Amino acid sequence: MIDFTKLDYLKIGNKKQKKAYEVLTKYKIFEKLSNYSPILAGTIPIEIDIEESDLDIICEVGDNAKFETYLNQNFAEFDLNIEKITIKEENSIICNFELEDFPIEIFGQNKPITQQNAYRHMIAEYKILQEKGEEFKQKIIDLKKKGIKTEPAFGLLLGLENPYEDLLKF
Repeated sequence: MIDFTKLDYLKIGNKKQKKAYEVLTKYKIFEKLSNYSPILAGTIPIEIDIEESDLDIICEVGDNAKFETYLNQNFAEFDLNIEKITIKEENSIICNFELEDFPIEIFGQNKPITQQNAYRHMIAEYKILQEKGEEFKQKIIDLKKKGIKTEPAFGLLLGLENPYEDLLKF
């Protein structure tokens, strides 16, 4: 299995993954976020991205206010949009900006990254894609191109009642 905790796999990936690696390293995004254990999650690492897919970077954040200040100081050259949200009683912070051809989303939550749902969903989806093969993968991409989000797309093809919860069981 790919070690998603490091970015190295992107260097030998598809064209978009290689470009993502290039952009993330050029702007030292992971270096700047290193104190927050960043991981690239979402569709690009598992190759089910579509044209408008973003680079989802998840971080372990203990103090949202300090993290917001840190983001504003270290990513000041970008047009940041920062939101504080609550997901299932978890205070979270989301920072969005554009970097070359990529929309970037930095997501921070006060829990280890490997326990965050974005990471857990990605790992479950990766395992399912490995098991089901290329045809299944293409069906997921086709559904995404029709505007269906990733987890609901998996839910449709796998007959899951609540894909956001059910994928966590894989």
